[in-house]
Amino acid sequence: MIALLQRVSTAQVSVGGETIGAIGHGLLGCVGVVRDDDRAQADRLLQRVLDYRVFADAQDRMNLSLRQAGGGLLLVPQFTLAADTDRGNRASFSHACAPEQAAALFEYLLAQAAAAHAPLAAGRFGAHMQVSLVNDGPVTFWLESQNAAVHP
Repeated sequence: MIALLQRVSTAQVSVGGETIGAIGHGLLGCVGVVRDDDRAQADRLLQRVLDYRVFADAQDRMNLSLRQAGGGLLLVPQFTLAADTDRGNRASFSHACAPEQAAALFEYLLAQAAAAHAPLAAGRFGAHMQVSLVNDGPVTFWLESQNAAVHP
């Protein structure tokens, strides 16, 4: 699994003009599911998201995780993160997980995140979403679980 993780001052996701999830200070994680991902990969990715040190400590160094600093977590499914862009002018999605399995893994990730962290908000799998954010820093990281090598 892949997460494009952004430290935000605020972020929200809307579907059809209706806000379905919003956070203030915290992390926005756009999540991609690649072929052969499983629940162990989702667990590993969530642990990395919650423990990745992206918030400033008293010395203004990025030494604090979301668990330590507090704040919201907004998870948004984004299959385009699994794109293979090595050749040509159009992405290939041959590395992406099948939609039914990807949806189930994203829902599993959300359930695990809800048990581990609050506040939590989420996008809707398969929906056309509008995501707005104020990237704080800007601070953006690409995280992968061990199975997520998009380019073997």
